[in-house]
Amino acid sequence: MSTPIRILIADDHPIVRDGLSLMLGTQPDFQVVGEASNGYEVIERGRELSPDVILLDLEMPELDGVETLRRLRILCPDVRVLVFTAFDTDDRIVGAVQAGAKGYLLKGAPRSEIFNALRVVAGGGSLLQPVVASKLLDHMSRGVDEALTEREMDVLRLLAQGKTNKEIAAALVITERTAKFHLSSIMGKLGAGNRTEAVRIAAQRGLVSLTE
Repeated sequence: MSTPIRILIADDHPIVRDGLSLMLGTQPDFQVVGEASNGYEVIERGRELSPDVILLDLEMPELDGVETLRRLRILCPDVRVLVFTAFDTDDRIVGAVQAGAKGYLLKGAPRSEIFNALRVVAGGGSLLQPVVASKLLDHMSRGVDEALTEREMDVLRLLAQGKTNKEIAAALVITERTAKFHLSSIMGKLGAGNRTEAVRIAAQRGLVSLTE
């Protein structure tokens, strides 16, 4: 018998983790080796367990899914990640793929699709649901200068004004966690390593004015 695919389940809802664990346990070639409830745990378990695939929700507490993906790519380069989330917005999809996700499935996908995606990703391939692939292609076809979403541009303008995450969240009437997610996505799209670099690159491209 071949070696089973070792899977780490990462979701902040215990009932979701339990359900996925039971479902994956029905397949003889799957072995759930651990669970994680936040981004930092994902990285810790990934390094400790070295699973073949991490089934990752993007809406993770403490460290969002996209930033978790970026750190995993550095700290656990051999671990492949399949995003399993309820979010199908362009910025989430593009952010996750740019950060290193090898697959992207929406919650609600048939179990057969989940099983197939895990096997494809574990085998070295990549897989996006058709609706996800379509959004990604549409987004990429609009070009680099249009890569930032309208909300990300709002965040970027406030960032250029020197606002903190808390101030950005208050100004846009969003949670600080959401503001952090947008900032992470902006830095990923601009290829910036930090907030200051993101503003500098954005100013060079004419996306923001430093005199605002």
